Amino acid sequence: MTAELLEEPQTVGELIRFWRMRRRLSQLDLALQAEMSTKHLSFVETSRARPSRQLLIHLSHQLDLPMAERNRLLLAGGFAPVYLNQPYEAEAMRPLRESLHRLLDAHMPNPALIVDGLWNLIEANDAASLLWAGVDPELLKPPVNMLRLSAHPDGLPSVSSMTAACSIPLIHQLKRKSRESADKALAELIDEVESYLPDQAPATGIQQPMVTLDLRTRLGNVRLFTLIATIGAPLEVTAASLAIETFLPADTTSAARLRELADTSAARKVSR
Repeated sequence: MTAELLEEPQTVGELIRFWRMRRRLSQLDLALQAEMSTKHLSFVETSRARPSRQLLIHLSHQLDLPMAERNRLLLAGGFAPVYLNQPYEAEAMRPLRESLHRLLDAHMPNPALIVDGLWNLIEANDAASLLWAGVDPELLKPPVNMLRLSAHPDGLPSVSSMTAACSIPLIHQLKRKSRESADKALAELIDEVESYLPDQAPATGIQQPMVTLDLRTRLGNVRLFTLIATIGAPLEVTAASLAIETFLPADTTSAARLRELADTSAARKVSR
């Protein structure tokens, strides 16, 4: 990165130039892509021309900006943002929140949880408590970070067969996301999490279609694999960052043990 880009971009021109260079586009590349003159683009980047709201929306689309950055660009230009940006607990988020809560319950007896863009735990069903039973209490202080929990030696690896092979695919995916979105906080989290992992995952022959982990429970090991889903067409910044992770049984024995664990837990709650 050049010295010119070390400072946080603030103006419309600085933001457009930052993202243009982030996308490895020359002014000519972007101008052709956006069907505008290179001279006009240059004037916008150097603040010699004030772009219209329509042009900023058009450029944010051409640069494939994250939703929050599209809002930021419009605000820098003196225009109202396009997308909502509400906390998860906001009243406007209630319909989404209630639907996701029902989705978590529907996954019972399988552990399922919701995380934000930094992989901080937002909500979980009752079965998800199996994932952190016995881990270091320090790692369970809010906000609980599931990415950290999955890799830290005192986290999931301490109560399961969680290995680098389980964490590395997600870390690689998030590393690409942090580069594409210029998300400094996510990049710093990934650096921390990678420090917990071995330099290289052990090489083994592939004999199954997905990575699994064996979670130790009082009924014996439960073999799980993960499924991660996102909202298909978000129109709000927080909603766009949410991910639902479900831990599904990889065999019939594990499925039966998850059902028994959930039934026992439910019976205990009723007897109290």
